[in-house]
Amino acid sequence: MDKRVQYEVSRAFLKRFLFNMLLYVLFVVVMAETGWFYCNSKIWYPHERIYPLIHFLHKNFMEVFLFAMCSGAVVIACIHFFWIASMLGRVTQEIGSLYSGSTEAAKLPPQLNEMEKQLNFIMSNVRKSRKEADEAVQRKNDMIVYMAHDLKTPLTSVLGYITLVKDEDGLPADIRKKYLGVAMKKAERLEDLINEFFEVARYNFTQMALEYSTVNLTVMIEQLLYEFKPVFSQKGLFYTTELEPDIMVLCDTEKIERVFDNLFRNVVNYSYANTEIRVSLADNGEEGVKFIVENHGKTIPEEKIACIFDRFFRIDSSRSTETGGAGLGLAIVKEITGLHNWTVKCESEEEKIRFIIIIGKEQRKEVNYAG
Repeated sequence: MDKRVQYEVSRAFLKRFLFNMLLYVLFVVVMAETGWFYCNSKIWYPHERIYPLIHFLHKNFMEVFLFAMCSGAVVIACIHFFWIASMLGRVTQEIGSLYSGSTEAAKLPPQLNEMEKQLNFIMSNVRKSRKEADEAVQRKNDMIVYMAHDLKTPLTSVLGYITLVKDEDGLPADIRKKYLGVAMKKAERLEDLINEFFEVARYNFTQMALEYSTVNLTVMIEQLLYEFKPVFSQKGLFYTTELEPDIMVLCDTEKIERVFDNLFRNVVNYSYANTEIRVSLADNGEEGVKFIVENHGKTIPEEKIACIFDRFFRIDSSRSTETGGAGLGLAIVKEITGLHNWTVKCESEEEKIRFIIIIGKEQRKEVNYAG
């Protein structure tokens, strides 16, 4: 509980206590004044039954008055403490409902209004975190099922083709070479999927540390695009670039290479065949340095764009063995760019997918511009 809430709750309790005390004091004073005037309004004789009491009160009026005040204060304080205990019970009950998974908002007495607001805020965050954790566990479980299927498929092919080569002694050389080529391709796919499992373990149980150095971001992107040419060509993809020369950036070179590598692989997986990929890099002044890669592919619904950087999330539900991974690539992109205080986002419309990375104005001290 922060100091503001402590102050408001203490103020509410104290206000209630003082108000009750004031009412009691007023009641005692009115009763004392009424009794005083009544007793003085007539003559009392010793033979009257009430005379001893009247005589005692007359001689010890101040003592009786103070005793009544103190006794009342003690009683009111006890009642007040009991009320505070009941309020704590209500708070405990609401906290218990939080752990029981209740979705209803906490409701406390008006005196605990500030505590109610903070408790509901905490409960909202806990429910959100619990939901995100449940979704992450579900995605991870789905990933394990899908990966088991994806591992089995290429493994079955590898075993099948190797068995054919082994058992068929009379296979022509060209057929034997073809079978071994297919087995090799499936084995490579199997290796990629196994590496995905290692990536899952690595990014789940270790925390990345950055090793900064100055790199020419323009040259890095040009080099990566050149290395991806064979991969692009297999799908008939071609790229055009608008890269501002010699944009120098202070970053962890290896990890930033991983960012662009993952983005380009994602482009390959989700591009229509024989389409163009557009890549641009420019210093946009106040907006910062902006990198954009755009490809032609199936439009991503808005609800999926919101989850596209989540771990184990995959856009396609078909789980294609040839293109399917663990759904970790874009999550790694998000994590690495976040560590660098860069911004990454995805846009999709009219069968176009666009990934944008921005090195914002607040990071200008980390960027040197040359040329």
